[in-house]
Amino acid sequence: MDLLLKWLGRESAQHVEQIRAIHINQPQAGLNMIWNRLDEKYGSAEAIEDALFKRIEDFQKITNRDHSKLTKLGDLLMELQSAKSEGDLPGLSFLDTARGVNPIVQKLPYRLQERWITVGASYKQQKHVQYPPFSYFVDFVCQEAKIASDPSFSFISHTDTTQTSRAGPKPNKFKEVCVHKTEISPQACTDTDKTLTLDDCDKMCPIHRKPHPLRKCRAFKEKSFEDRMALLRENNICFRCCSSSTHIARNCKIKLQCTECKSEKHHTALHPLPRCESDPLLEHGGEDDKSANQLQVTSKCTAVCGGEQTNRSCSKICLVKVYPVGCRDRAVKLYAILDEQSNRSLVRSQFFDVFKDESPSAPYTLRTCAGVKEAAGRRASGYVIESMDGNVHIPLPSLIECNNIPNNRDEIPTPEVALHHPHLKSLAHLIPVIDPQAQIMLLLGRDLIRVHKVRKQVNGPHNLPYAQQLDLGWVIVGNVCLGSNHMPQSVNTFYTKTMETTRPTLFESCPNVFCVKEKYSNIYIPTYPSLSSETDPDCDANHLGCAVFRQTKEDNQLAPSIQDGFFMKIMNEGLHKDSNNSWVAPLPFKHPRKRLPNNKPQALKCLLSLKHNFKRKPE
Repeated sequence: MDLLLKWLGRESAQHVEQIRAIHINQPQAGLNMIWNRLDEKYGSAEAIEDALFKRIEDFQKITNRDHSKLTKLGDLLMELQSAKSEGDLPGLSFLDTARGVNPIVQKLPYRLQERWITVGASYKQQKHVQYPPFSYFVDFVCQEAKIASDPSFSFISHTDTTQTSRAGPKPNKFKEVCVHKTEISPQACTDTDKTLTLDDCDKMCPIHRKPHPLRKCRAFKEKSFEDRMALLRENNICFRCCSSSTHIARNCKIKLQCTECKSEKHHTALHPLPRCESDPLLEHGGEDDKSANQLQVTSKCTAVCGGEQTNRSCSKICLVKVYPVGCRDRAVKLYAILDEQSNRSLVRSQFFDVFKDESPSAPYTLRTCAGVKEAAGRRASGYVIESMDGNVHIPLPSLIECNNIPNNRDEIPTPEVALHHPHLKSLAHLIPVIDPQAQIMLLLGRDLIRVHKVRKQVNGPHNLPYAQQLDLGWVIVGNVCLGSNHMPQSVNTFYTKTMETTRPTLFESCPNVFCVKEKYSNIYIPTYPSLSSETDPDCDANHLGCAVFRQTKEDNQLAPSIQDGFFMKIMNEGLHKDSNNSWVAPLPFKHPRKRLPNNKPQALKCLLSLKHNFKRKPE
């Protein structure tokens, strides 16, 4: 069983382990059961047939010049034919039919498939059978593999292969990377720049003497229409396309269209009226500013995030007006948070002070991520909320006093946020500027469902903020930061204190307790009150109740086990020096020492079993 467990595979070895555990005292019965189990599991006809068919299915399709693989297929088919001829596997008779042979034929090259169709059809006509036998197909494949592998008919010379291998370039595992240099300093002009003449105005700007087209030059577009025409006239440049000095506008055949007026008679750079403002980063031709030697740094993220170098995220916060019913002249501007996760609407205590509301207080339960909290607050009712444009008037439900409403003004959407995102630019005029006088006093929950309904939405690209039109106005939701590297300015943590026993606690330590040590010894006696009675003369030092709270320098060390204690006791009592001045140590056997049993019969059984296996399987 040990040899079987050593040389069998993982799955079959599991069967051996299980049977060995069953017949632990009867190895001969266990060995017989193991052979029966292995014969049933892996030696049955069905298991062998499945293994052979699996090898055929996993065989890859053969190409025209893969002669070695064709030889391997012939050997596999010969193995199938040998197992089929023995008669122990009745399921292999399936190979004598077309359904059994056709999957193997599909793995042959196309030329051999066509040849087998001819040979098989000829055999059917001569022998008058329904399909050629499997042995005939095996002979056909082996014969074709022998012909293809015959070196006498190999027409590929060695010299041709060596020349072909040398002539072909080696494949490069690294892909080529091409970049354009985008930063050019005024002093870095080389001789190649001088090849760009002023005649090629599509590559060299006549105003800045820089390599960018004149039609994209920002300075050219900022000139008046008369100055632009005069510049084109001085440099003999076409009045229509502004990109060539070899023809005039009458002979210009370039297809173009003005983006301002959709005219095909002039370029956008020659639009006579003042052009619309567009993104200067897309329109300038790469020329330097007037102060070319001064380095200018532009930070969009500072304009969006503000002075704090932290990420900024906007949420659903609207600037609204709130007033009592019938008293619109008492309207107060404030910011309202729209939170669909809240089931009730809340207001701050400042709301009651502004409207001088003396409503009675009542208890309520506040459930948040921090847990459940019992609180009490006033109730405000009879108020109306109005949008800033005055088109929407909604009666407010009963408002509960709660000062736990978030008061982060950095989450209020602003026009600057919309201007710095291309898909939100068109909404910048619809978002009000931050009102420094308006405070965040109101949180609207699901009890006022109308304010949460989205009337229109602008999504934009993935991972960018989106905008929604609500009844109270437009809001922007998401991380609006244009950068990705921000360092937090503050770290919030809980301050914990440490007691004299090195135990952390959240309680304030007593300032009247001191621990003074004059000398460190094996037994550490603290000066603060202890729970143990070490000073009690009636207390036994070896008793657990008296020594359990004693503090020593070995408190943080790993204690020895019971077996380690017995070993140290044996060594301390039995270690001695003999007459030859040599140290003699006793053997650390357990007491009383157990004698090993006589295992000669078991060894003989194992030997006989091994001889029997060698006689049975001499190979």
